[in-house]
Amino acid sequence: MAILDRIQINPKICLGQPVVRGTRITVSVILKLLASSRSIEDITELYPELEAADIQDAMKYAAWVVSDYEPFAEDSCC
Repeated sequence: MAILDRIQINPKICLGQPVVRGTRITVSVILKLLASSRSIEDITELYPELEAADIQDAMKYAAWVVSDYEPFAEDSCC
């Protein structure tokens, strides 16, 4: 995985959820906004402390996380 230096995980910040560095804006908040058809420009207007690169790294982080997730592994139930 490429280094995502804009995303940090710290148990003392937002209960350890991944956030954009230097903020308390979680990756999940960014993803929910994108899923609600908000553009990168919309999000940077809502959160002026964010840059487009922060949002792109949040998307890259999420893609990396779900690519390692195996919801239908053999030992899973149902």
